[in-house]
Amino acid sequence: MSSKPIITREVAALPGRSDDAHKGDVGRITMVGGCCGRVTMVGAPALAANAALRSGAGLVQLLVPDAIRTSVLVITPCATARALPASAEEILAAAAEFGADVLAIGPGLGDSLDGATVAALLTDFSGPVIVDADGLNLLAATPNVHASLPHRVVLTPHTGEAERLLRARNIDLTVTGTAASRKAAACALADAYGCCVVLKGRATIVTNGDRIFTNETGNSGMATAGMGDVLTGVIAALMGQNVEPFEAAILGVFLHGLAGDYAAEELGRWSVTATDVLDYLPEAFGEHEIVHAES
Repeated sequence: MSSKPIITREVAALPGRSDDAHKGDVGRITMVGGCCGRVTMVGAPALAANAALRSGAGLVQLLVPDAIRTSVLVITPCATARALPASAEEILAAAAEFGADVLAIGPGLGDSLDGATVAALLTDFSGPVIVDADGLNLLAATPNVHASLPHRVVLTPHTGEAERLLRARNIDLTVTGTAASRKAAACALADAYGCCVVLKGRATIVTNGDRIFTNETGNSGMATAGMGDVLTGVIAALMGQNVEPFEAAILGVFLHGLAGDYAAEELGRWSVTATDVLDYLPEAFGEHEIVHAES
């Protein structure tokens, strides 16, 4: 990692798509999440899957606990679902059978898996991986996790999750609201875990340790449940369409925030929900396509 990451302001164009493309050509995403213990989380993996499909993914497979599989499918009609296996080997086998290009881990996961299993998925899956929510908390409780292929993995912590991940590596950094603090924390995480990092919040930071981007879209109306799950799906879909993980993270954060801005403009900041951002993704994608076509 360079001592001073290069600041970038570029947001990539949308991935291209052949006129004769079919659903197997434009990204197969396996989404690992959901739980049904003391707390049940059905919506999180469904939001992530729906966001991936709204963002161009051709096929999405959900691996969720069997007890909630039907409930998840009711609100994710365009996806398929299998019962979540307990071991990393079985999860990887299910992803391989599906032909997954991208593995997304964490939305609503709760305690459905243990940290060692999440760590094994992160290091053993051959393609891009994105880890969010409880996947990050499980990683923080697992020592010596480091991506085997640098920058192939994207971590998407909010401030609290970032602090837990830093403490797990005995990194003495407090994440405050200042830009300097947030940039330092994101770069430290990228270095410690060998990953791209999306440090969510106002002016979300995206870095791979060598380059750093500060996002300017989004608003305070997005401070509500499920927003991170939608972002996970967007980034996963872009990686599945052969956008390099760091660029996919930047583009995903930008489009996710832009959709939130459109939702807030129409509904007011107090009334925006994650499903609203999902609904405004097409407008964000369309606007970004027009801007790049004109430039």
